[in-house]
Amino acid sequence: MESFWAADWAFVNIGVCRLKIHIPGSQSLKDKRSIVKSITSRLQKQFNISIAEVDDHDLWQIATIGIACVSNHNYRVDEVINSVISTIEHDYPTIEIIEKEMDTYS
Repeated sequence: MESFWAADWAFVNIGVCRLKIHIPGSQSLKDKRSIVKSITSRLQKQFNISIAEVDDHDLWQIATIGIACVSNHNYRVDEVINSVISTIEHDYPTIEIIEKEMDTYS
């Protein structure tokens, strides 16, 4: 008899992304936290992703954001992550993505 978990996990695809962004308008850590919180909250609600600031907590104008997405289709994971990146670029023109790493696990 096949395990319940073994059958379900066979169709799980996980996409992860690490973005390092430059926030030129930030003049303090408080400014940065407010901007990053606004961006991450909006993207989490819009795309149903897990997202958080994961590094560079002590820098005023640099933030590293981690993003994760789970789906039963690999193409959907890529589509969601790319949509998140496009939304940041389009809706936040003053924020520059300076580094981007993406990976998918099946």
